[in-house]
Order: sequence, then structure tokens, then C-alpha cells
Amino acid sequence: MESSREECTIHHCDAGLVRAFELLGKRWSGLVLGTLSDGPASYSEMRRALIPITDSVLSERLNELAAAGLVTRSVKDTRPPGVSYQLTGAGVAIVPVLDQLAAWATEHLVSREMELVENDSNAGGSR
Repeated sequence: MESSREECTIHHCDAGLVRAFELLGKRWSGLVLGTLSDGPASYSEMRRALIPITDSVLSERLNELAAAGLVTRSVKDTRPPGVSYQLTGAGVAIVPVLDQLAAWATEHLVSREMELVENDSNAGGSR
């Protein structure tokens, strides 16, 4: 018996979203970019700004974002050598999109804290 379902294909715009979210959908990627949107930062500055990110995850995300052309790594000739990270042109270009995504999430997604408060008040009202 033949299936009436059509084979799913990824449309051109969907393929772009898949590529974007393969990178940006990883935990901490958007926050790393957001942190760098304020300007260049050292590894330790980023680590402090992104608590509780681990060193290994921060390093991995910075390497992935650099490989994707969104972040550059600069080594300063100081003792000890200073390393800083900053957004490339492509990284700067994504910042307004991240801002819009954050605004959308604030408006349309219930935060975990609000969900807990609503559940507590609903449970209290049914007694």
C-alpha cells in the first residue's frame, strides 16, 4: 500500500535555520555572543560574566564560534600573554537577531520561575 504522506524536504530557508541552530542552538553560544556584543573580552572576563559555564564548555564554544567566523581570538604580546576575543563583522550582524530573540522569549515564553509561582498559586487555590 502506498503512503499518502509526501516526503518531507527541507526548504531553502529551513536549511539556513538548520545551519544557524546547529551552531547557535548549542547551550551558551548565544550568551557568549551576547557577552562579546559589549566589546572585546578576555577569557577570564567571559568566564566571570557567564557563571556557571565550565572552562571546557567556554573554550569549546569560543573555538566553534571562531571556526564559524563569528569570533576572533587575539593574542597580545605581554607577560603573561593576554588573549582577548571579539566579534567579527558576521558576529556583530547577529547581535540584533539575538536581541529580537530575547525580546520574543520575554514576551512569549513563560520563565521557569513564573511557572513555579503559577503552579504554587494554583495548588493553593484548589485546597
